[in-house]
Amino acid sequence: MRRLPVYLLLDTSGSMFGEPIESVKNGVSVLISALRGDPYALETAFLSIITFNSKAEQILPLTEIDSVTAPCIEANGMTVLGEALSLLADRISKEVVKGNRNQKGDWKPMVFIMTDGVPTDNYQKGIEDLKKVKTGIIVACAAGAAAEHSVLKEITENVVSLDSTDSESIKAFFKWVSASISAGSQSLEKTESEATTLDELPQPPDEVSIIV
Repeated sequence: MRRLPVYLLLDTSGSMFGEPIESVKNGVSVLISALRGDPYALETAFLSIITFNSKAEQILPLTEIDSVTAPCIEANGMTVLGEALSLLADRISKEVVKGNRNQKGDWKPMVFIMTDGVPTDNYQKGIEDLKKVKTGIIVACAAGAAAEHSVLKEITENVVSLDSTDSESIKAFFKWVSASISAGSQSLEKTESEATTLDELPQPPDEVSIIV
């Protein structure tokens, strides 16, 4: 079976404390529930979650949707986005099955990044590490006014923003992510085509703006 790996990189720094991090927890639960109700996602999608504050940590290894339970997420510390990107590259290289003469490998991973601030480490090194592995579409979300759009544009052309980190905005983002994963799974099942741009994903809700 060819898996569709999906990696979530979530900012859990101190600035996310309170309503934002509680909203992220709820959003992850909504995402998992939605994917469990989608037969295409159940068939192909595998989910991993990486959090980053003063350190980056994979709190959920690549796991089939039916076996995923929402992990514990807490907010504190700095914003080591670069370390998270390096960890992502390492996890992709170790968890994603590569194809060979005898079999096709996994599909290219879908990556969704959410951050509400500015990196406090050498994020360029993380970007360089990420370039060394094959990925599918990478979507970066600048959550709130303090997030740096320009930094995220260095990672990917596919950048969206939330005006606020309130519960409704973050919930809307995660619902859109789950819809995007479902659409990606369905496209692979029917046409074997992988999404590469935001135009190939479902239309974002009003709370999610596309940055051009």
